[in-house]
Amino acid sequence: MSESFPKPILESLWSPWRVEYFQRPLDAPRDFLLQAANAENDAEQFVVTRRKSTFLMLNRYPYTVGHMMAVPYRKLSGMEDLADTEALELWKLCLHAQDLLRTVVKAQGFNVGVNLGTAAGAGCAEHLHFHIVPRWDGDSNFMPVISGTRILPDALERVYNALLEAQAEKTP
Repeated sequence: MSESFPKPILESLWSPWRVEYFQRPLDAPRDFLLQAANAENDAEQFVVTRRKSTFLMLNRYPYTVGHMMAVPYRKLSGMEDLADTEALELWKLCLHAQDLLRTVVKAQGFNVGVNLGTAAGAGCAEHLHFHIVPRWDGDSNFMPVISGTRILPDALERVYNALLEAQAEKTP
């Protein structure tokens, strides 16, 4: 008896951190970015860097290992609503994230972008944020194409701690 390829379903894939997403209470705050902006414990929210009007955090549900987000503290949905200082800080955080990711995950390239509005794919459309997604030569494989699944070969906590260490080494 031969099995069909590809299988119509993925039988199992271990990603224990995703359980937090599915088990969160239905009445949990939806704006995780505002929650991170106001957090007293940066490690709980994976906040890596804080500036005067913006911050940089590791994405809890990443596209790839090391996926980061640059976010203004102010909750606004359009780029036109940014003050000049916020826009500059956001861009500098995107550059800072790339520097850290080259060191920590040996990124060879990046996708940097913003999804404006739900029609553009924004998961949190009411709170503007930039995505900094590390990429590597040959990082595309059959998993996303065949099964709609991404493989993340490293734990969030380990990457977060490594980002903090790299940042401390780069800061005079």
